[in-house]
Amino acid sequence: MNRTATFYRWLLPAMLLLAALPLLARAQDVTLDLSLATPVMDAGAPQKAFIKIGLDGFERSGLRERIAANVAIVLDKSGSMSGDKIANAREAAIMAIGRLDERDIVSVVTYDSRVEVVVPATRLLEPEPIYRAIRRISAGGNTALFAGVSKGARELRKFLDRNQVNRIILLSDGLANVGPQSPSELGRLGQSLAREGISVTTIGLGLGYNEDLMTQLAGYSDGNHAFVENAQDLARIFQYEFGDVMSVVAQDLSIEIRCLNGVRPLRLLGRDGEVIGDRVRTRLNQLHSAQEKYLVLEVEVPAQPAGTRLELAEVQIDYASLATQRPARLGGRVQASFSDSQAEVEQAIDRPALEAAVEQVANEYSREAVERRDLGDVEGARQILEKSAALLGEQADALSSPRLEAQEQEALKDADELSSEEDWGRKRKELRERQYKRATQQTY
Repeated sequence: MNRTATFYRWLLPAMLLLAALPLLARAQDVTLDLSLATPVMDAGAPQKAFIKIGLDGFERSGLRERIAANVAIVLDKSGSMSGDKIANAREAAIMAIGRLDERDIVSVVTYDSRVEVVVPATRLLEPEPIYRAIRRISAGGNTALFAGVSKGARELRKFLDRNQVNRIILLSDGLANVGPQSPSELGRLGQSLAREGISVTTIGLGLGYNEDLMTQLAGYSDGNHAFVENAQDLARIFQYEFGDVMSVVAQDLSIEIRCLNGVRPLRLLGRDGEVIGDRVRTRLNQLHSAQEKYLVLEVEVPAQPAGTRLELAEVQIDYASLATQRPARLGGRVQASFSDSQAEVEQAIDRPALEAAVEQVANEYSREAVERRDLGDVEGARQILEKSAALLGEQADALSSPRLEAQEQEALKDADELSSEEDWGRKRKELRERQYKRATQQTY
């Protein structure tokens, strides 16, 4: 047999093997992991199912591999920030900037009734003049939050590059009261910035800020969000955030899911998205080193006879690789089989995928409870959280999941803490922060 024939005898089985493994795909620095919570489903009846779309960033081996950062720090210096708050904010910003080097670009913007560029966008060659400018910041005035973020974005645009990390870090302790100030208006600003490749991290300090505004601004741009009750904790949060900035490995991730064979998409859990017919579209702004980001799609699957195998969905991910500085694509399909055997169905359950789905469903219950509590229906909110706790407890037992068991106790505790009007402001901020972090898999 000649060499060409031998080569093709080897190649054909290899190609067939790859075709038989569609659920795991790699492209340079990102892994796509598609999983179905119930890969074997009950035959003979339509049913709902959860598809988990997981994206894992590769683990960088060292600091030298990291991508350059273009960071705008936007600090609230309104009157309520006076004293320890502004002092801690200054020192936290200085400490965090100390983690950067000459590869990076920094700008500092402050706002009260008006906006001031304290440090124009500049490469970090001489940090001391930047530190001195930050130490001169003092508090006074109102809160022109929208204008502050917009000015921070303008500084970023001076060096905007899709092959680096472009991020605004916003700190505020109060309500926006100058210029646009509603959550929807700030959400649209975040959405617009995301299209430019800019993410916004929001840090709410104390109990006076609007957590809905801050989470929408962060959410629509795919940034982080933190609730910091005590100004002394700002240094820790800034350190985490700058570590996050320096660990990005992929950006502009566009996710399209096409349901197949009569499968109907019902809702995305954990992410906002667009559902049109059999297609679902959503996006992530950034993916980080050694971190999984995922979303869960709930679908309705038509009845199938026992012994059938059915492809449920096809997934395509397009993104910008910061490792190669080139566009990349991943794809795969999800399929299920159908059985009359309940034991076979239960034995095949994908525990990590189901655990993730239950976690996101419970997170939706938590959001609903906050909305009900805002309307003054304390008892209705409590019932929703108790329903969430029951789901978490049932699945914690079924999956032997300590994580879901801990969230069950968390939901019961939340239900007990809804009544106090005095403490509701603090509790609401805690819930919004937790909901945001759980939905986006934020690690701090």
